[in-house]
Amino acid sequence: MRGVAAAGGCCVASAPTQRGALRRLPDAHNAAARLPQQQRSTAAALLQQQQRRQQQQRPPAARRRVVLRAAAAAAAEAAIAPPNPNAPRGPVVVVDNYDSFTYNLCQYLGDAGCDYIVFPNDAKSVAEIAAMNPRGILVSPGPGRPEDSGISLEIIQKLGPLGFPVFGVCMGHQCIGQVFGGNVVRAPSGVMHGKTSPVWHTNTGLVEGLDNPFKAARYHSLVIEKDSCPEELEVTAWCEDGTIMAVRHKAYPHIQGVQFHPESIITDNGMRIVRNFVDSLPRA
Repeated sequence: MRGVAAAGGCCVASAPTQRGALRRLPDAHNAAARLPQQQRSTAAALLQQQQRRQQQQRPPAARRRVVLRAAAAAAAEAAIAPPNPNAPRGPVVVVDNYDSFTYNLCQYLGDAGCDYIVFPNDAKSVAEIAAMNPRGILVSPGPGRPEDSGISLEIIQKLGPLGFPVFGVCMGHQCIGQVFGGNVVRAPSGVMHGKTSPVWHTNTGLVEGLDNPFKAARYHSLVIEKDSCPEELEVTAWCEDGTIMAVRHKAYPHIQGVQFHPESIITDNGMRIVRNFVDSLPRA
C-alpha cells in the first residue's frame, strides 16, 4: 500500500398532571396567537428575528461533526496509549486540512517508500488515529488559521508528547507553534503566495543535509511570531528578516514543522526534507 485515500434535537415535557396526562408546555407560537393583532405582528417579527439569529450562530456542519465526535470520543481519548513498539506500526497518517497541496506531499511520501493513509481533519478522533499505531503523522497545509484545522491542534497536543512523530507543513507548522504557546500572526513580509526566499538553517532534523541557504517556496500570510516563539521550540530555519521557517521541539524532537512547502517544485531539495522525515520514523 502507498496511499488510501443525523440531525438531532431534544423534547422537553413537564411532569404528569393529577390525571396522569402530560401537560403541553406553551411555546412562542401559541403565546403569540393569544395576543392582540398589533402585538401578534410584533411578536411574530421578534420570533423571526430570533430564529434568524440562531441560524446565523449555528456552527458549520463540519464543525458540528467535530464537536459531536469529540464529545463521543472523550472517554476513549482519556485512555490514549503511546505508540506500541511491539505491535506492527501502521502507515503514516496524513491529516488533510482541505488543501490542494496535500496530495503533492503524499506523492513525496510514496516516492520515499512510505505507506500512508489520508483522513480529512474532521473524519477521525485523536483516539482513533492513535489506535492505528501509525509510524508518524503529517499535518498538512490548509486555509485559515490553526483554529480552523479540525483535530490538528489536538493531535499535536496529545499524541506528540506520547512519542508519535509529527511533521507539520505550513498550517501544520503554525499549529505546532500555537500548541506550545506561541502566537500566530500576520507575516511581516505580507502575503507570500508562490514566492521564494533564501532560507538559512541549523542543519538538523528535517533540514539536515540541505544547501545553506536553500530556496524555499512560500504560500502563506501567517507565521509563528518570532518574539513569542516558545522556549521549548528550537528555530531550525529562518529567512533573512528573521521570519521563522522551521521549528523542532527540544524535549520531543520528533515534533517538527516547516512554514514553507517542501513539495513545491520551486523548493530546492524538497524531496530531501520529506525523506529526512521518513528516515526518522520507526520501522513499519
